[in-house]
Amino acid sequence: QVQLVESGGGLVQPGGSLRLSCAASGFTFSSYTMIWYRQAPGKGRELVASIIRTGGYTNYADSVKGRFTISRDNAKNTVYLQMNSLKPEDTAVYYCNAVPTRPGQVGYWGQGTQVTVSS
Repeated sequence: QVQLVESGGGLVQPGGSLRLSCAASGFTFSSYTMIWYRQAPGKGRELVASIIRTGGYTNYADSVKGRFTISRDNAKNTVYLQMNSLKPEDTAVYYCNAVPTRPGQVGYWGQGTQVTVSS
């Protein structure tokens, strides 16, 4: 059974930090590019950060560069999103997405975790 389970969301004050985790099971995690997306109320889904299979290359939305860090541990089948200097506009549901890189693979989505930045 394929699962992507996000955790680590919650309520935090502006300027605070959170670390999101996305634990994968049921597929070959190390062969997938992993992406964090977010969706704020009334807005479309936005790509936040991505990381390739080996972790050797990462990419970030301009809105989070310098504040967020994506990483992965292929031994633990987990991708992380360290979020620092959080702003109210970071409030959203955060989703992880497994993107296939080989023929025959399919992609997967997690259920999302809520991040609320408010004083």
